[in-house]
Amino acid sequence: MTRVVDQHHAEVPLTLEGAPPKVLGVLDQGALWANLAVSLLGFSGALALVNAAQDAPLSLAAALTATVVGSLIGTVMVALSAIPGTQTGQPSMVLLRGLFGAKVSYVPTVLNVVQMLGWGAFELWVIAIGCQAIFGDAVPYAVWVIAAGVLTTVLTIWPLGAIRVLRRYVTIAVIISMAYFAWRFLGEAPPQSGGSWTGFGPAVDYVIALSVSWVPLAADFARHSRSSGAAFAGVVGGYTLAQVACLGLGIYAVALTGSGDVFPTFVAVPLGALFFGILILRETDQSFANVYSTTVSLQNFLPRVDRRVLSVIVGVITTLIAVWVSADTYASFLSVIGAVFVPMFAVLAVDYFVLGGRARWNTGEDAPSRWSMLIPWALGFVAYWLTTSAVTVAGWDSFWTGVRDSIGFERQPWMNGALGAFVVAALVTLLIGLLRGSRR
Repeated sequence: MTRVVDQHHAEVPLTLEGAPPKVLGVLDQGALWANLAVSLLGFSGALALVNAAQDAPLSLAAALTATVVGSLIGTVMVALSAIPGTQTGQPSMVLLRGLFGAKVSYVPTVLNVVQMLGWGAFELWVIAIGCQAIFGDAVPYAVWVIAAGVLTTVLTIWPLGAIRVLRRYVTIAVIISMAYFAWRFLGEAPPQSGGSWTGFGPAVDYVIALSVSWVPLAADFARHSRSSGAAFAGVVGGYTLAQVACLGLGIYAVALTGSGDVFPTFVAVPLGALFFGILILRETDQSFANVYSTTVSLQNFLPRVDRRVLSVIVGVITTLIAVWVSADTYASFLSVIGAVFVPMFAVLAVDYFVLGGRARWNTGEDAPSRWSMLIPWALGFVAYWLTTSAVTVAGWDSFWTGVRDSIGFERQPWMNGALGAFVVAALVTLLIGLLRGSRR
């Protein structure tokens, strides 16, 4: 009886030296990932999906198809990256010690901390903007950010408890809210006609980037999964269904407004403020996941430091960033994330699942450096920018246009940056593994 009570109230160990409790079943993880997929940024980001080709908006069929295809590709990547976390019991950045070595793993850890701080700030920003859509300017933006930051930090102190609350209470309220808005929008939106399939490739790139942005933190939660199958099913099932629903709802909201400023549209429908308020409150699970992942990533450097101390520090920094953050570069931020972490995942997947890495995976502080694994990661990063159609920062895009011209490479309309990066990184990793095996 005592063991059952402990399982129901188990929490993440305070340092890396503690054993992670295996308490999350498929429903726990399905609820977590479904809630992570329902993002207010996803609603407003539907405009970037529809206009992925800029001068050729997608048709409704093309946009929805791109959403399904991109979600499936991205979530399978996230789900596969979760499995090593379940099997080793280690969070994502500590898991990379087995791929790159303890010291070299600090490189992706730094990148992950930077991008998670950015994601966390974006989430606090969108929560504050959502609150202002309901209550107007009566309460200053900074006050909403600070309130959301405090709630986020509290959730990171009891992360497994937060997941249990999501499964038991929040998910039902979110489903009801989403269903209500779908009913209202489908009845009010103008007929969806016109558009083309020209921007299908860039749209799939965009949706994949939305999904694979979670690759660096999948193992942070899956390390507490009861089985690899539960972790995989929870990610693919929960995230795919919810992201398709979220982006689909966003597409209709964009159709009603003609712009990406869709929050007033949600609030304007009857009872909209109530149901939109539920979605805003739920958005704290996004900021929670990012702050928590930043915390356990820092434990790769500081394995014996209490995560609660790190959570408070990270929560404060994230909140301060959010007070001054600009959301203008959101789509660009997604592209950069995809370029960094898609090829890294490909290297991990091939080495762990194909080349027998699981049997020799060393996540200790003495794990030897494996510099050769940086080669496929770097080449995959290059392949992403050679094949992607994503538009980011003008100077960065013109640089890669110059690289294409200098080597005589012409990007074809069917090319996809995420898949290009994955294939190149995977094949180079496989080649390195085969060469290493032949030498032995």
